[in-house]
Amino acid sequence: MPNLAESGASHLPEIASIVAFIREADKLKAVTRKVKPLGLDRYENSAEHSWQLALLALTLRDYAAEPVRIDHVIRMLLVHDVGEIDTGDTMAFVEGGWAERKQDELTAVRRIFGLLPEERAGELLALWQEFEHGDTPESRFANAVDRVMPVLLNLANGGQSWKENGISYERVLRRIEAQIAAGSPLLWEYVRGELTRARALGLFGA
Repeated sequence: MPNLAESGASHLPEIASIVAFIREADKLKAVTRKVKPLGLDRYENSAEHSWQLALLALTLRDYAAEPVRIDHVIRMLLVHDVGEIDTGDTMAFVEGGWAERKQDELTAVRRIFGLLPEERAGELLALWQEFEHGDTPESRFANAVDRVMPVLLNLANGGQSWKENGISYERVLRRIEAQIAAGSPLLWEYVRGELTRARALGLFGA
């Protein structure tokens, strides 16, 4: 494998394009979501959400439904929401219109990843598409982690976003059960029990 660090100035344009991509990715810090970080009176942003998912996946890896390459899972989670730079965040519990939103997000990630050198752009686009398709052990686990994190925050903060947005217990189950159970059955067993307790405590919005 060539040592690019020693190959001279010919790679400077590639480094410049990577820097341009990272500057564009910084905009993800300005994309707000509907749930608040614990103990803070503001909404989380999509960049910190992606970081938290990567950490959650790393620590939950032994509970995936199938053996997974955790480095691959983390790569997917780091890029899965990049398209929200253009489209904004859509609350996980919104019903309807997903096909149109995902098409818009695909257009967005093609633009954003297109700032990178061609080979790297293709790599990140493939990761994004794998996450969206959900047909590999890694993508199923990544989707389970993505679905569960807003639930864990709501369970810990008194149902904040569920109450603010009128989200019912039944609606939460419809949105998360299949994906969490497919990616990590033991995680779903845990969450199902916590949701039952949350319902008894009146933490849902409808």
